[in-house]
Amino acid sequence: MSAPNALDAEELQAWLRLLLTPGVGNDAARKLLAAFGSAPAIFEQSAVALRGIGSALLVQAIQTEPENLKAQLASTLAWLAAGEDRCVVTLGDAHYPAALLNITDPPLLLFMLGSLVPQSDSHVTLDALSCLAIVGSRNPTPQGEVNARQFAQTFGEAGWCVVSGMALGVDGAAHDGALMGGGHTIAVVGTGLDRVYPKKHLDLAHRIAERGLIISEFPLGTPPLTSNFPRRNRIISGLSHGTLVIEAALKSGSLITARLAAEQGKEVFAIPGSIHSPQSRGCHLLIKQGAKLVESAQDVLDELRLPLLFAAAEASTASDMTPTEDPDPRPEKKAEHPLLKALGFDSVSLDTLQARTGWPTPQLQAQLLELELSGEVARLPGGWFVRIARA
Repeated sequence: MSAPNALDAEELQAWLRLLLTPGVGNDAARKLLAAFGSAPAIFEQSAVALRGIGSALLVQAIQTEPENLKAQLASTLAWLAAGEDRCVVTLGDAHYPAALLNITDPPLLLFMLGSLVPQSDSHVTLDALSCLAIVGSRNPTPQGEVNARQFAQTFGEAGWCVVSGMALGVDGAAHDGALMGGGHTIAVVGTGLDRVYPKKHLDLAHRIAERGLIISEFPLGTPPLTSNFPRRNRIISGLSHGTLVIEAALKSGSLITARLAAEQGKEVFAIPGSIHSPQSRGCHLLIKQGAKLVESAQDVLDELRLPLLFAAAEASTASDMTPTEDPDPRPEKKAEHPLLKALGFDSVSLDTLQARTGWPTPQLQAQLLELELSGEVARLPGGWFVRIARA
């Protein structure tokens, strides 16, 4: 199979030139494309014709070839030639996601890498996927990371594609959970596709490419500039039917994604947390502003009123709604561990636990270790502990 648009070198160069030219943003580029019909045609116009579209500064910018254009073209052609799992989709191409055409600032180019790359002889497009965005803190609580992974796994099992930004924390857990559930996942990144950021996610990036897609609007070689990450958030929300925020501080970039989703007319969901946790305050703010409070993955699917895509997911949902007897009637299975009751659902210091339980230090530490090993308790920096609940 071949790439969807099969851009020749001349056309690709024109698109790259439009993307790389300083002073020509997406808005001006779209006006130029509307006026002259194609990227190559823009650079064939006279100064007089160009002046009818924009300022003298814009005309000067269009008529000045970027210094790095030839090098960028060569590296992009080499990258494309390295495999059929990559392509460049231009604005207006038949395989350009229609969902992104409806946002206020659609990217000029989309660099794509992965198994979901559209092919010229296939009718499969990104618009055929049912997508949900999951975003949140780069430094989540242990519970937040568990929630991200388990919610995404449920969505994956239900046949949904999870979209996120491949950042540390919630993003990475969401991609991992979707893959664990046998689903697809899309990572929208803030660098060129010839590099992986953060480097810790190199293995995750390979797994995403095998079962999904990595997308960037930035040309090859683009480093992880701080300004790129808020910008890519409009693509995350734009591709998705709804956006779920797992954990977010008040200044979190996840709130930008949620705001963009709301502006795009998409549903916004948020998981509440402890009133004492800074990582929950952003979610609480979203809920105050009208985001749907979420306690389970089914809450999201019910709100979107879209069908589960796999029969297995339907059976799982039906079984969840049917009262069942505890398969293990042993009292110790039904009774809550006293230390879990003492922990509650906020982070607690060792001194506080000792005061609540009255246990001697050796006994308390032994019980905490046992619960840590069973995955029911997580140890936080500074000697604090927190209970881990199943999402």
